[in-house]
Amino acid sequence: MRNPIDVLIVDDSAVMRGLLARAIESDSNIRVAGTAMHGEAALSWLSKNSARVVILDVEMPVMDGLTALQEIQKLYPDVRCVMASGLTTEGAETTVRALSLGAAGCIAKPAADSVAQSIKQLTTQLVPLIKALGRPQRQNVSAKSAASGTSGNQTAINRFALPSIAPKLLVIGSSTGGPQALREVLTALPQDFALPIIITQHMPPMFTPMLAKHIAKDTGRPCAEATDGGLIERGHTYIAPGDFHVTIDKQNDRMITRLNQEEPEHYCRPSVNPMFRSAAQWYGKSLLGMMLTGIGEDGIEGTKTLVENNGYMLAQDEASSVVWGMPAAVVREGYAHQILPLKEMAAAILHLTTREASHV
Repeated sequence: MRNPIDVLIVDDSAVMRGLLARAIESDSNIRVAGTAMHGEAALSWLSKNSARVVILDVEMPVMDGLTALQEIQKLYPDVRCVMASGLTTEGAETTVRALSLGAAGCIAKPAADSVAQSIKQLTTQLVPLIKALGRPQRQNVSAKSAASGTSGNQTAINRFALPSIAPKLLVIGSSTGGPQALREVLTALPQDFALPIIITQHMPPMFTPMLAKHIAKDTGRPCAEATDGGLIERGHTYIAPGDFHVTIDKQNDRMITRLNQEEPEHYCRPSVNPMFRSAAQWYGKSLLGMMLTGIGEDGIEGTKTLVENNGYMLAQDEASSVVWGMPAAVVREGYAHQILPLKEMAAAILHLTTREASHV
């Protein structure tokens, strides 16, 4: 192995530690550097050793995963933490809270009886996540972006004019690091922010209702999972439910959300693509899109449709992204009207949605 990514596994179950280790070491670029039975033991290990990624069980004796996360963030800010949760309401609630506080990602513990199936499930979830989190932060953008006059640390593509009309809908795609990014952007908007917001965040089914609950509490605005046939109302935020694509449709002169379980796109369901594509078809130039931190390239085809229909696209910059995958794809293809640090996103949204229509 050449410079493998070192991982610390923290779980009070010896069986789960074993399953996680076998899943992680299925890839030669990743190495289990150590294990611990609870958060306190993990902190003791980290005081003498180093790891790039820590897998934290949510519920543990002595020191639980949430407490350990906060201590690790304080003492070792460069270490990325991934929460491992059982599919319980309490576990999902704690996991979403951890994600909003800065955990880089989450995985669902396997419910399969077969050891082989459990390892396969964990490998599918963990290996790409750890490899993405273990990469150096800086990446090169493509020649296509460079030709557009952009680079990874620039904050705007000046060749684009501002939209001719104020947006009527905000659609957001996010994945790894998304819950914390969403919290920062949405809480910076005023409580009376009027635009409806629809979000596709890659998350298992048990976690998305908790995400909606946290967003509603943090922003003071109504937020819930989208429903099939539900009205899109001003001032409301909607989350794509886990394992369902969300799309936008029109019924009796009212805009509504639709849900389906069609094939995953980019291995994702929900995928950002169906949301972006359908929103672009109905809203056209009155659509504002945003791509936040995340692994992979989900949403790139939908972004193409959004831009071709004269929608306006914001992309998170590399420096503020946990993983610059999804927004990087948007930048690389030249679809981003502005590339912004996370802390500037809310101000950009307000500028675009409250200004007088420009004449371009």
